[in-house]
Amino acid sequence: MPRRTKKLRGSRTHGRGKKHGRGKGCRGGHGDAGMHKHKFKWMIKYDPDHFGAHGFYRHAQDTEPSTVINLDLLVEQLPAFEASGAAARAGQGWSVDLSKVGIDKLLGSGRVPIPLTVSVASASEKAIAKVAAAGGAVKTPANK
Repeated sequence: MPRRTKKLRGSRTHGRGKKHGRGKGCRGGHGDAGMHKHKFKWMIKYDPDHFGAHGFYRHAQDTEPSTVINLDLLVEQLPAFEASGAAARAGQGWSVDLSKVGIDKLLGSGRVPIPLTVSVASASEKAIAKVAAAGGAVKTPANK
């Protein structure tokens, strides 16, 4: 035993006062205790960003949404696409390059009454099936 302990036997606090020798009492609490109370000035000086949210987590996903068009809207827009140079008549049907008008994906909603040959970055399976059923084809980078 250290000599001071023997000397202080019988003393309730061993010369440390009421809370100094008990648990985390000497330092004013455990962890972040007192950050809005007695450790507030310490927090302002040494840890000013302690409270509040800081930034955000950017998930791994596309930052720009893709531009899409449905089949029925595509058929309606054929004259406008022809005027802009993105579409041309090809025999009975049409040949359309959707990348020239800034459209990334072809979706399968609507009917296709005429044969279409569509060049696009991506297309849904339903759109490819409907265009093929009408006697046309969809050309994507994956199936060229």
